[in-house]
Amino acid sequence: MQGKFKTIELFAGAGGLALGVEKAGFDTIALIEIDKDAADTLKLNRPEWNVINDDIANVSNKNLLELFDLKIGELDMLSGGSPCQSFSYAGKRLGLEDARGTLFYHYAVFLQKLQPKTFLFENVKGLLTHDKGKTYKTISRVFAECGYVIDKKVLNAWDYGNAQKRERLITVGIRKDLAEKIKIKFPEPHKYKPVLRDVLNDVPKSKGIRYSEYKRKIFELVPPGGYWRDIPEDIAKEYMKSCWNMEGGRTGILRRMSMDEPSLAVLTSPTQKQTERCHPLEARPFTVRENARIQSFPDEWRFCGSVGSQYRQVGNAVPVNLAYDIALEIYKGLEKMICGN
Repeated sequence: MQGKFKTIELFAGAGGLALGVEKAGFDTIALIEIDKDAADTLKLNRPEWNVINDDIANVSNKNLLELFDLKIGELDMLSGGSPCQSFSYAGKRLGLEDARGTLFYHYAVFLQKLQPKTFLFENVKGLLTHDKGKTYKTISRVFAECGYVIDKKVLNAWDYGNAQKRERLITVGIRKDLAEKIKIKFPEPHKYKPVLRDVLNDVPKSKGIRYSEYKRKIFELVPPGGYWRDIPEDIAKEYMKSCWNMEGGRTGILRRMSMDEPSLAVLTSPTQKQTERCHPLEARPFTVRENARIQSFPDEWRFCGSVGSQYRQVGNAVPVNLAYDIALEIYKGLEKMICGN
């Protein structure tokens, strides 16, 4: 069933955000994604979706109203999140022209040309402090220049039905002429916060990368919930090599998850030495499907491409349940505007 509110998604990836938005009731009329494997994933799972596998720079230059058969201001929501990049500040206007050359610029062009009623812009928490805060300050000014009032909040996926500690910066925008009519709240945290035990039962078989025999034997020494400090020092020192002398706790090295805790943020690669997430019960990384469960993808959602590409798609996604809770609040705000409440 099509929703009453229309949305377009940019930088769609493998569909984590889009799935949450769909579940909240929106009708997704187009998704833009440059990566072929991710675009193929979207097409495979939702043949009815209009998936545009192209560079957003090519699409944003077009007549968007004509391309999507829209009138200006008709679109209800624009969603997505561009990769974090520094701005040049060449013109020092700290507005749209200073964003030129970044991927965010094209998100802003979509806003400017389509003038949707609302937008959802998600990104890493680090965007707030990137380039000493200048990057997000410029982004905020661009949103204002495009005609929007914004609200922002860092949300942790663990608070919203995901067995994962993953913080995302969520920015919600409302077109200025509708600011008094549309009220959008950030979702309230759930009372129950799931742990890995809740999501790792009966996971469908899938491909997964294995550790080398050397690494597997070392991980067998690490107890669930433990890390390098929980094994003999001589073995840890040999494994860590130059990392042994680094400052900080280095708690990501030889890190093994526990069934009674949420996962740390799912990564794009399962074998990064300083950010390891070993399976709680077996000395191996999580499989693609296990990571997909942690990201709250439904089991029937299939991923295209090589194993490495599938890990990347899952790791880059917005957790579906988090996306749903945010999108639902935007949907409610739009609905109340229509009802006049």
